[in-house]
Amino acid sequence: MPIRTFTDWNNPLPGYLEVDFVAHCGGTKIDGDFVHSFVMTDIATGWTECLAMPFRSASFVLEHVEQVRAALPFPLRGLDCDNDSAFMNASVFDFCKATEIDLTRSRAYKKNDQAWVEQKNGSVVRRLVGYGKLRGLEATETLASL
Repeated sequence: MPIRTFTDWNNPLPGYLEVDFVAHCGGTKIDGDFVHSFVMTDIATGWTECLAMPFRSASFVLEHVEQVRAALPFPLRGLDCDNDSAFMNASVFDFCKATEIDLTRSRAYKKNDQAWVEQKNGSVVRRLVGYGKLRGLEATETLASL
């Protein structure tokens, strides 16, 4: 899978999104299932979608990508992810290949490679939700309603 850094974007068309998770684990060691926000930010426009997941999973990633893809006012052309196993797996690879979505990844331990989505993690998700611990379906549904 090709690596893309912060400087590699070169003014793309709308439809190339950086994607990331925000763990709502209360700042503790991540041991168990916590609610996650799945954040998708378009590089060209700044359009940002935040979706709630009861835990990290490739099947939830695909479900949410499809949901956002149908709602975007422009075609989904590419996804740029980190090295999380919920992104780096055969299901996501096969989906992107079948739908002709470019899939790239950042370098390991280089958060600046995904500067647009990382910025939204703080300015949207953490600003609205904070750093508290969220667990379970009720918390997921409450977060999704925001």
